Amino acid sequence: MKRILLGCLALVACCQVVAQSAPYTSLRSVDSFASMTVSKVRAAALFQEAGKVIQHPRCVNCHPRTDRPLQGDAMQLHQPLAVRGKDGHGAVAMPCSTCHGASNYVASANVTVPGSPNWHLAPIEMAWEGKSLRQICQQIKDPKRNGGRTMMQIVDHMAHDPLVGWGWNPGGSRTPAPGTQQQLGELMQAWVDAGAYCPT
Repeated sequence: MKRILLGCLALVACCQVVAQSAPYTSLRSVDSFASMTVSKVRAAALFQEAGKVIQHPRCVNCHPRTDRPLQGDAMQLHQPLAVRGKDGHGAVAMPCSTCHGASNYVASANVTVPGSPNWHLAPIEMAWEGKSLRQICQQIKDPKRNGGRTMMQIVDHMAHDPLVGWGWNPGGSRTPAPGTQQQLGELMQAWVDAGAYCPT
């Protein structure tokens, strides 16, 4: 096991992606949308704001369109080679947990291996990579493409899931998602309350 971990660290070290500046660092509060009295307009604007997180590399990297996870702010293919596997937890011989533990692991001054409880990829039907925010919004609302979740379960996932929460504490040189997980949860709840309309 020690040899496997050292191999993981060596590959992460040689392939670490230097963080690029993210376009957004904050999120607007739900209250700032109060002047929008038309529900459809307000809901679309709320989801657009939540989209700053949803389309951020911290989220898209775990929602790839192929069976290969992405990594880093540049959203490059995962190195070393890793695949989704049958249940999103990696191949039988190389599960995600081989390298990714329950929390970030500082291997050296320049290398931090990301980690969170239940580290895994989203199911392929929840792929967001390369999609417009409107397409992602429609997908999130469709139980056939969101893991059979209700709207309240979607809100709960975004607001409380530790794996989602990792996006604000990614470690190393990775750029955190904008705002906070609490703010994302509030935006998503307000979006649902306003009718869950999607941006155009």
